[in-house]
Amino acid sequence: MHYLEESQIFLFLVQLLVLMGCARGLGELFRRWKQPTLTAEILVGVLLGPTVLGRLLPGVQQALFPPDAVQQTMLDTVAWIGVLFLLLETGLEFDFSIAWRRRGSAFVIAVADVVIPMIVAFAAVVWLPGRYMVDAGQRIIFSLFMATVMTISAMPVAARVLHDLKLLKADLGFLVMSALAVNDILGWVLFTIILGVFTTATGAIGAIPLVVGSTVGFAVLALTIGRRVSIRVFDSVKRNGLPEPATSLTITVLLGLLFGALTQKIGIHALFGFFIAGVVVGEAKSLSEQTRGVISQMVHSLFVPLFFANIGLKIDFISDFDAPLVALMCVVGIAGRYLGAWLGVTWARVPRINRDLIAIAHTPGGMMEIVIALLALEAGLIIPAVFVAIVFSAVFSSVLMGPWMAGSLARRAAVAPAQFLAQESVIAELAGSSREQVIRELAARIECRSAAACEESIFDSATAREAEFGTAIGSGVAIPHARVDQLKNPVIAFGRSRRGIDWDAPDGAPVEHVFLLATPAGTEDVHVQILASIAASMAPAENRRRIGGAPDRQALYRTLVELLSGRRPTARSPREG
Repeated sequence: MHYLEESQIFLFLVQLLVLMGCARGLGELFRRWKQPTLTAEILVGVLLGPTVLGRLLPGVQQALFPPDAVQQTMLDTVAWIGVLFLLLETGLEFDFSIAWRRRGSAFVIAVADVVIPMIVAFAAVVWLPGRYMVDAGQRIIFSLFMATVMTISAMPVAARVLHDLKLLKADLGFLVMSALAVNDILGWVLFTIILGVFTTATGAIGAIPLVVGSTVGFAVLALTIGRRVSIRVFDSVKRNGLPEPATSLTITVLLGLLFGALTQKIGIHALFGFFIAGVVVGEAKSLSEQTRGVISQMVHSLFVPLFFANIGLKIDFISDFDAPLVALMCVVGIAGRYLGAWLGVTWARVPRINRDLIAIAHTPGGMMEIVIALLALEAGLIIPAVFVAIVFSAVFSSVLMGPWMAGSLARRAAVAPAQFLAQESVIAELAGSSREQVIRELAARIECRSAAACEESIFDSATAREAEFGTAIGSGVAIPHARVDQLKNPVIAFGRSRRGIDWDAPDGAPVEHVFLLATPAGTEDVHVQILASIAASMAPAENRRRIGGAPDRQALYRTLVELLSGRRPTARSPREG
């Protein structure tokens, strides 16, 4: 029996200290630059691995990361725990029920964003020279894998950019996340099948039915029976007042381990099991946004940086860099995903004004693209040069998305929300103590052609939207919104609650400032602009303090108009008549 030596444990702890410290530090710097932390984490591995440190100071690099099998296994084990939890957290962001209810548009977009990029990528890589393949005789399997890896969009990257642009809680963000969720599950099923066929019988035709049946069968059972059991378990946790978020976190991790073990046993990779476990857990509405946030922060602050930094320790990104191949992967990946999503939103008849933004949101490859590429590399499906090209494509597309989407949004005409807020629609102290009560209270302040019918329509639309995708954005702010036919122009009502309202906010904080936005059909452009502008105006803590300190409705109205328009009111703002 081999026991770990003290020197091995010491070096392992030093490796974790260096990798996590550098990855988290550089990641925070990149985050402030509005860049994905993924780039920083991989860059740390590149700097500390054979690419940079190994060339400049090979003795130091070998001392810190020696080629000792036991030492490498220890680091790889922790890194793989990180990627398993990453897939668990990614699945947690997926709301199967909502995606199913919105299957008309989200499913059309997702299918188009899988099929079109696959066709584009397959047509581009099937003609690559044999030197880019492990076995030129398996050109079709290789091309299918490359086509699959180019379909999966980075839902976490898109969510981050939409959050930064204040669009995540808008209907546009809701549609993007629903379509990306379906895209993820379709892409992972396809990749699992391809990888299973390749590893089970080196691509034998007879293995295909078994792999397909196992993958689809497990997913169906988990998303039906497993989903119902999960919902009951988490409802019971909430009903019995068990300690949170510890209990939910434990149950989530245990379910991930169970599903991972089952999928690994039946010949499907454990990552697929962790992903499906996350999807199943995400169905439980009793799992609060705060608990989901705790799980996400744990994964992205502790485990994920180690996984992506560890990648750079294994690969020489200079010797394995092939410029034409990198360029091809970047063009094929970004163009294919953009074209697929754009055709999808066109076929789904999404308003033309939002098509470009939704298509751009599907372009990043990000973490999932790299994870799939690493699995393929370890399975012997691709060579290091192809892996490096995929990593560069994933990083480049992730970096590009933020400026690209911001530029697309900036081309729209600016809208000042203050013009849609009337003094009579401002409530200095809300009476309601729940989301439904507050929305009804604010809906009663909005006037339109048929007052009673309008109030009910706004209330029904806003509460239905809340049930699908909560509108609390954190820092004590919520922006419920509704679309109703009785309005001619957008209207905003505002309410302040000094005692706070439980709105299941991502940060767990009670909501004190509520903006109810009601817009008529056909004003998608203005709707998105108003939501983004309100969220941006409420982001500074000083602005929230000023609103909280207003002594009465008149002062509160003047403060709101100043913050939402950048000027002080000189006349009564127009309202719906």
